[in-house]
Amino acid sequence: MSEHCDIAATQFGNQMNRPSWITSGLPVTREQRSGCWAYTKLIDPPFAKLIWGSWFAKVVIMSERVMSERSPEQIRELLDSLYRVDSGRILATLIRLLGDFDLAEEAMHEAFAAALGLWPKNGLPDNPRPWLISTARFKAIDTLRRRARFDASQDELVRHLEAQSISAERSNEEDSLEDARLEDDRLRLIFTCCHPSLPPEARVALTLREVCGLTTEEIAKAFLTTPRTLAQRIVRAKAKIRETPIPYEVPTPQELPERLGAVLHVIYLVFNEGYSAAAGAGVTRAELTGEAIRLGRLLAELHLTELGPEPEVMWVEVTGLLSLMLLQESRRAARTSSTGELILLENQDRTLWNREQIAEGVALLEKALKSRRFGAYTLQAAIAAVHAEAKSTAATDWRQIVALYDQLLRIQASPVVQLNRAVAIAMCDGPEAGLAQIDAALEHGELANYYLAHSARADMYRRLGRTAEARASYEKALALTQQEPERQFLQERIRQLK
Repeated sequence: MSEHCDIAATQFGNQMNRPSWITSGLPVTREQRSGCWAYTKLIDPPFAKLIWGSWFAKVVIMSERVMSERSPEQIRELLDSLYRVDSGRILATLIRLLGDFDLAEEAMHEAFAAALGLWPKNGLPDNPRPWLISTARFKAIDTLRRRARFDASQDELVRHLEAQSISAERSNEEDSLEDARLEDDRLRLIFTCCHPSLPPEARVALTLREVCGLTTEEIAKAFLTTPRTLAQRIVRAKAKIRETPIPYEVPTPQELPERLGAVLHVIYLVFNEGYSAAAGAGVTRAELTGEAIRLGRLLAELHLTELGPEPEVMWVEVTGLLSLMLLQESRRAARTSSTGELILLENQDRTLWNREQIAEGVALLEKALKSRRFGAYTLQAAIAAVHAEAKSTAATDWRQIVALYDQLLRIQASPVVQLNRAVAIAMCDGPEAGLAQIDAALEHGELANYYLAHSARADMYRRLGRTAEARASYEKALALTQQEPERQFLQERIRQLK
């Protein structure tokens, strides 16, 4: 349920003292219609800081003497943090070095296991990530040597890896942890996972698994399928990459426009999972939102080199998506209390909103809108901008938000967008009007198991004083959500009903 629903569209802000983000009758081009994607969550994601580098920044300056005084438990905690924050980048580099997804995963896990045994005795290396990559590479060579006893074709690969080990190690040591250039292995990896030769559902699943480190169970939950089916999908995708073979590289400038749509969709899904986690004890997963922003910035750098006088819609959408993520991330600090309780947008302390992120997001949005060739991400960013600059929920320009949703529905006829529009209509015309729109969205059936739809419906009933219907809808939403803060919020709403 979270801040998006229970007077739900409080997910977006206002536009006091600012130009309108939309012009009545704004034309929708064919390119915009062709740039539509399905989304799995309500649009209200904030963004986390790029914490993937901050942990290392602290660790690298620690001397070996200091680390030698650390207990095994402290070393384990540091390794756990390292795995959460940087295992995706380590894996991406290993895939480049080894040329095999499964071998790289196995080697990475063996390297972390080796670190768990050695670092408490020897202290933390000066450069932990290169140490892990180097150790994993040699673990992989050992594995291939064992295989070579039964398969002579492995000999050549072993010799190749051994010959490259010195130069690869030097390259790893010189690689900055904060390097977000196009040569980043994770950018190569995400384009490989999103290759058009793979089925669309496999691209998203493989990227969430390999680039972002989500478990098979988490991805299956997001796609409303079984872990077994999802695992088979990932196995088939890896086999396709290996057998085709699909190159591990950033596409050429000529190939990029047609490859961007799938990549942007994956980044959006990663951000949404981080912004509103599907399950667990926390509302957000900062490592995922931070990673999604980092990947968005990588694409934005590439974007700057490719923009012409009339950019393709996909290139404009790179800017639009980054704008959306920054604007939504700006509210992260205000979304939960010090004890982890969910705070709806209407009750958030807006002084906690990150004004630097809002300013950057608005600047990116204005740039995208000037092209007049934008698509769904840019329109969502425009809605987020209206909210981000609001002084209060009451001062929000809800009419403008409804108009933006009208434009969004023209290029993305999604039940979730229809639901968001219904909540905005309730803020303009009252809960009865909003309830009618929500019921219309639910009639299609796609939102039957979507807890936010039932939560929004419950809130309309609550505001209308229809307690019995409100209780039934809240209980339906409660049965469908697995995120603990949202469960607590819904339970409290039910307790408040008289």
